[in-house]
Amino acid sequence: MTLHKGILVALVGIGATLGFLLGFNVSSNTGVEPGFFDTAEAGGYGANTGGAKAPEGLSEDLADYYSDLAK
Repeated sequence: MTLHKGILVALVGIGATLGFLLGFNVSSNTGVEPGFFDTAEAGGYGANTGGAKAPEGLSEDLADYYSDLAK
């Protein structure tokens, strides 16, 4: 019975390692660069319009977009 547990542990370890490597490879090919989500233009992190003013650090087009949302 101990041999079966050893094989199971080895298979789970190999599966976890392959899953990590596959996820890492897919992640590195998505085009998202480090620091992307730290910018104000990453809308998923709630850049607040704060009335009629757009957040700092935005491109002119995106600042106009946020200004139009506040209307």
